[in-house]
Amino acid sequence: MATIKQVAQAAGVSFTTVSHVLNNTRPVSDEARAAVLAAAEQLHYVPSALARSLRSRSTGTIGLIITNNTNPYFSEVARGIEDSCYAAGYSVILCNSDDDPVKQREYLNVLLTKRCDGLILSALADSDGALLRKMKVPAVLLDRAPNDLSIDAVAVDNRAGGVLAARHFLELGRRRIACIAGPREVTISNERIAGARFAMQEAGLPLIDALCRHADFTSAGGYAAALDLLALPAGQRPDAVFCCNDLMAIGVLRAAAERGISVPGQLAVVGFDDIDLASFVYPALTSVAQNTRELGRVTADFLLARIAEPGLPRQQRSMAPVLRIRGSSVATAAAADSLNETTELTGQTP
Repeated sequence: MATIKQVAQAAGVSFTTVSHVLNNTRPVSDEARAAVLAAAEQLHYVPSALARSLRSRSTGTIGLIITNNTNPYFSEVARGIEDSCYAAGYSVILCNSDDDPVKQREYLNVLLTKRCDGLILSALADSDGALLRKMKVPAVLLDRAPNDLSIDAVAVDNRAGGVLAARHFLELGRRRIACIAGPREVTISNERIAGARFAMQEAGLPLIDALCRHADFTSAGGYAAALDLLALPAGQRPDAVFCCNDLMAIGVLRAAAERGISVPGQLAVVGFDDIDLASFVYPALTSVAQNTRELGRVTADFLLARIAEPGLPRQQRSMAPVLRIRGSSVATAAAADSLNETTELTGQTP
């Protein structure tokens, strides 16, 4: 890669003249400017981003740490973040933590070393929050935000989403409702199950612990959990399954098909996230929808505002979910359309 000194030598001018031409910091003769630009093009010179960042105290980069970009939910949210950041002149550096606290801490340190102008994190430990405050880096927490950290945060109302799912099952006459949650330590999953439990208690029914399983947010995890549930004797088997994300719900659909259990006839299934794929599996998946692109856009907007004005009051936004009713819970398209017209309401936290 060519250096600025090589450009100066090729153009027959001084190092400082090249610098003034490329950075437009001082008037330079037309002849010298033309020589510098021609030499830079001939040598394929690329300005040093590091040097420029040291002068401007800005790198034009945003660090984004998500748990797993193979999960379509995170891919869609990341795209919303990237679109907004790109429009504002920022590039996004994407890191996957795989829900590993050690890996996340390593990536966080890498992004801090690269002097990113701001950070977006989908999960954060208390110790990492202390590090961010010490480093004074603008940051926004996405989705999994510890309540005791005074950092900007954007999330969906997970409890309200669980309420929507359970009430939908109850309206369909389902009573043996099973839940497939994420890992036990994941707060958002626990909040979704808490919402479903509240709605059932409100209807005078318990959420049966024997019908609750934990998986890893993957289709394979949902499939394994569903096989376990569907192996129960007929009188104990669930007639509905609420999954804490769509990938696990897709695994449930596969397990039901393999065991010859009709969906939604014998088993209604509801997922969470409403990823694009939810509309294209068969039967199409009923899902508690988060507008993932909007979630990403709002998160990016929060961060860009924080970068522009570090002294802003803390910003928090909880986005209301919506139930998208499809064939995995309602047998006919006409019935699903009718229910959507009357019950596709934003959830409210009880």
